[in-house]
Amino acid sequence: MRMTFGLPLRHGAVLAAVLLACQAAPALAQSTSILFIGNSFTYGDPAGAAPDVMFYKPSSVTDLNGSGIGGVPALFKQMTVDRGLNYDVSLETQPGSNLDFHFDNRLALINQPWDKVVMHGQSNLDFANPGNPAKISTWTHILGKVFQSSNPDVDISLTSTWSRANLTYQPACNSASPPSPWCGGDIHQMAIDVQKGYQVAMNQNSDIVSRLNPVGLAWNNAFDAGFADSNPYDGISAGQVNLWAPDSYHASNYGYYLHALVVFGEITGQSPTVLGFDTAAMDLGFTAQQAMAMQGFAAAAIAAVPEPSSYLMLLLGGGVVAWAAKRRRADQRQPDEAATA
Repeated sequence: MRMTFGLPLRHGAVLAAVLLACQAAPALAQSTSILFIGNSFTYGDPAGAAPDVMFYKPSSVTDLNGSGIGGVPALFKQMTVDRGLNYDVSLETQPGSNLDFHFDNRLALINQPWDKVVMHGQSNLDFANPGNPAKISTWTHILGKVFQSSNPDVDISLTSTWSRANLTYQPACNSASPPSPWCGGDIHQMAIDVQKGYQVAMNQNSDIVSRLNPVGLAWNNAFDAGFADSNPYDGISAGQVNLWAPDSYHASNYGYYLHALVVFGEITGQSPTVLGFDTAAMDLGFTAQQAMAMQGFAAAAIAAVPEPSSYLMLLLGGGVVAWAAKRRRADQRQPDEAATA
């Protein structure tokens, strides 16, 4: 019997066919590993009435703490799946934590050669010193050097979070200790100030941090377009949504979805508007119009220039423009209702 590569002819022919098929088949895209580090603003807080987010598809991600959380990382994962992207998503979270907690208590879990790391600290930058970026900047440096020691090419981004209604509106903010610097002010300001704090941390660690994820500014866009009610304490106006949970602190499903959209856009380089009526939006019970409006708010925040006043309604997608127009028409038809909103 004739031999091919030391094998009988029929076996050699099979081997040759397999080798040819392997050469013709496209190589499988290597997955990109990404770690989310945060607190309840990342994982979704059940007391804040967003269990749909906290326990969203936990098997699709790896919770390094073993607590079965999906959260914003799982929403991000689903968005990448919808777009045919290959991300291996992990998270490590702790309620009320700043970055120092993760270094002091979870270093053995998170010290791995990640491709990308997304992280944020406490909602007001520092519970002991609200609005002060010193702590977040210091620990961005310390954690960043840890990640760079494992992978010199790691891409690290900081997520600036949203304004807290309970630290802005009186009388709710009067009970804060230490006092809230945003008490009695405009609801947009806390998100702007938090972003400025993260900007300081990024500027002081320019060799570590690649970008900011402007989640709070996406929320501000939603307020300005009339999509979301900016004051939950006087009731939610008809036709608007509440981005906050009932505690006016954490996010609702809408707010966490906006969080995930901004991170998706920044990390993948794809505009959130490419998602359309995506799986996560459908799973969370949104309408197609709501999903596409929020995608526009996220895209606008990502594309906006640094000047805070320039964030309003920049590059809003067609869904957002349509939403704003609908709201204006509703206001014109129902002037009495609009006046009391």
